[in-house]
Amino acid sequence: MARSFDDLVAEADAAPITGWDFSWLDGRATEERPSWHYAERVAERAAGAERMLDLECGDGRLVAELPTLPHLVVGAEGYEPNARIAADRLGPRGGHVVRIGQDREVLPFATATFDLVTSRHPITTWWSEIARVLAPGGTYFSQQVGPGSVGELSDFMLGPQPGGSKRDPELARAAAEATGLVVRDLRLERLRTEFDDIGAVVYFLRLVVWIVPGFSVDRFRDRLRALHDRIEREGPFVAHATRFLIEATRPT
Repeated sequence: MARSFDDLVAEADAAPITGWDFSWLDGRATEERPSWHYAERVAERAAGAERMLDLECGDGRLVAELPTLPHLVVGAEGYEPNARIAADRLGPRGGHVVRIGQDREVLPFATATFDLVTSRHPITTWWSEIARVLAPGGTYFSQQVGPGSVGELSDFMLGPQPGGSKRDPELARAAAEATGLVVRDLRLERLRTEFDDIGAVVYFLRLVVWIVPGFSVDRFRDRLRALHDRIEREGPFVAHATRFLIEATRPT
């Protein structure tokens, strides 16, 4: 028997959100993964690095699960709950976590400290600081959210959204090159995403807060009801996430 709208929404609205954890959505939503397999490529680069910085490291899971870590590993995170989780994960492997400000583009590290800087889904890319802390010959390697990611869901909840995006990969290229970095790789992919029930939508919007700014169940109940009815009638709601990969090096 299908579960009611009220039950699904109440369950998702009450579900705890800890760190950057999508496991609650297992079996309820799916998203294609980019063809470049970011974690595997980070592992390759980490194996050959001496000093690694992971910017906006979130809960630290990606770095903590790498098979080989450099001699020095630092995770930098601005959100206190995530920083605590990351410290618990990285500490047993000899890693460190440093709090960084969320509103100032300043990194508390000396110039030319790291030969590898990584970042998965950063909110903001601090290009001038990344270029500064990279050692000559060092690499910045990042997977980022691209333009209009999951835009179909934003449009459904908010109405048609304006075009253009600060997350255009070509803008990232220009910003990197403006600091003197050399972009070695840049690619963009559009990835099918499906939400099987309205509870998955509610949880996703609570976790990924920029898709529908100011989201709450009470504020958007009518749109959620309309989306629930559509899923019941037509099947999973389909949207498309966008991701881009950028790799840039500091000249020797």
